[in-house]
Amino acid sequence: MAQRIEDHALIGDCYTAALVTRDGEVDWACLPRFDSASTFAALLGDEHDGNWTLRPTDGSATAERHQDGDTLVLSTVWTTATGTVEVTDFMPIGAHRASIVRRVRGLQGSVEVEQTLRIRFGYGKVLPWIRQVGDDDEPTLVGTAGPDSVVVRGPRFTADDHRHIATTTITDGDVLDTVLTWYPSHREPPEPFDVDAALRHTLDWWTDWTSRARAEGRYADAVRRSLMYLRAMTNAETGGVVAAATTSLPEDPGGERNWDYRYVWLRDASLALASLIAHGYRDEATHWRSWLLRAIAGDPGDVQIMYGVAGERELPERSLDHLAGYAHSTPVRVGNGAYTQYQGDVFGEVLAALHDARELGVEESADSWSLQRALLGQVEQQWQQPDNGIWEMRGPRRHFTHSRAMIWAAFDRGVAACEEFGLEGPVERWRTLRDAVRAEIEEHGWNAERNSYRQHYDTDEVDASLLVLPQIGYCKPDDPRMTGTVAAIEQDLRVGDDGLLLRYRTTAGFDGLTGTEHPFLACSFWLVEQYAGSGRLEDAERLMDVLVGYANDVGMLSEEVDVATGHHIGNTPQALSHLTLVTAADAIGRAHGAAVGHRTRVAQRSGGTRPSSGRSGRAGRPA
Repeated sequence: MAQRIEDHALIGDCYTAALVTRDGEVDWACLPRFDSASTFAALLGDEHDGNWTLRPTDGSATAERHQDGDTLVLSTVWTTATGTVEVTDFMPIGAHRASIVRRVRGLQGSVEVEQTLRIRFGYGKVLPWIRQVGDDDEPTLVGTAGPDSVVVRGPRFTADDHRHIATTTITDGDVLDTVLTWYPSHREPPEPFDVDAALRHTLDWWTDWTSRARAEGRYADAVRRSLMYLRAMTNAETGGVVAAATTSLPEDPGGERNWDYRYVWLRDASLALASLIAHGYRDEATHWRSWLLRAIAGDPGDVQIMYGVAGERELPERSLDHLAGYAHSTPVRVGNGAYTQYQGDVFGEVLAALHDARELGVEESADSWSLQRALLGQVEQQWQQPDNGIWEMRGPRRHFTHSRAMIWAAFDRGVAACEEFGLEGPVERWRTLRDAVRAEIEEHGWNAERNSYRQHYDTDEVDASLLVLPQIGYCKPDDPRMTGTVAAIEQDLRVGDDGLLLRYRTTAGFDGLTGTEHPFLACSFWLVEQYAGSGRLEDAERLMDVLVGYANDVGMLSEEVDVATGHHIGNTPQALSHLTLVTAADAIGRAHGAAVGHRTRVAQRSGGTRPSSGRSGRAGRPA
């Protein structure tokens, strides 16, 4: 049976990641990239789909784990009747190949530990040819199938029914390293590396990175941890930020709401960028902007809502019918059909994030402004079109109020770029279009009877995405229209004793899917930000404490939470959950008068205030 989602901890090398359970199992790892086929996929099936366990043979052993400071180095201390050992799991930063290191160190007494290794390429479907190539002094396994190979160095493993087992007795002071490294099968196995040096470098790298985060106040630890996870999901080579490290962890356990989030949504990546640069990470902003320039190069009419880690455009969706699915949730999907959708809000997210970078001093290049001009030109051509919305509805396209507001934001940032930074563009035309979008929203997106904005122009339903309107400067948080919208959202979308928010009411909607879903963490963080901005600071802190409390023991958040059980739901760690945690904490800090996050001038924009940051969005769901 798969482990609970919240029982996992992430280790990663900023190219890919692996999940490690509380009881010492690596049950998810895609090597060498986030979107590669898995080497360990027990998370979506069972042990026969690939896993790597390391634990004492004493069935009564207990474990306590923690991350080594603000790093992705995981330490688990196992206590048995005969002694104590520490297991250190990490993926080396700066290694030439994707590697998983599992170090066992004896702390006291004597402990027998057992490793069981089941290597399965191709999402558990491909059983590799595994052979012993080392001698008694340097036992080595090599597993190969198709384009993939791994080399495993450490104790001697013995074959046993399509798995390999190694049993070792560890005494006080002993150190046992097991290193698994992926490499292309057409090449020779890479040479071993110095594990001590790799561990020191990885600890130093993460410690240095997280120490540069500008975070203060009661939520500073949660902010630093969230920024760390955002960095972990940013590919060090390409700059692409994936929405999560996993695929097909369900929004509705046992149902069909299972999506592959190992890709780069322009929306999520833009928002992650805004969170990182607001806390001092300008290099990441420049790197991501370079990724964006490459990914959408060409005809602006071909811009997609999402891409592969290196900017790949074809992300065809298919089902892996051989996998049972997490909690028997099928289909298990790889690829994501949402890449073919049109979502008008994406343009606003990208242009707003790039404007944030400008305001924070990230130097504008000729190419980057040309890109933004081209994007605005595309928005000019299609701004009146309906879309699939932020939640990627499967039903007919509609005029979603959130999407229309983000179109407004796109033109607004174009106007601000010219007026405030002296960049060249048809500012009068953009201003006219901005005002036309606002007039349309106020006429068709406003429900006077409910004193609330609508989910889309053809319904009286509300949607949690409406909480973004003041964040992008469309209106003030305490504007009567916004407070009326908040009241409607509280009435329709809050669930549980703590009042966490659904995205929308699936029973009243038209998303084209069976089943329901749980409260969406990002939406509740948006509500925290709204409360803080509209003078409801006590409500903001109460809800923030609840949300931060849902993080697991290493600070990870998934997409949703089951309020009845406290269990995490959906893909993990979810970039959107973590970046909205950051912006919510910043909003609380600003309400207390602290200089946190991105706090620059607030300019009047067509009847609303346009804050420079604190914006939030959403990784979408597939078509």
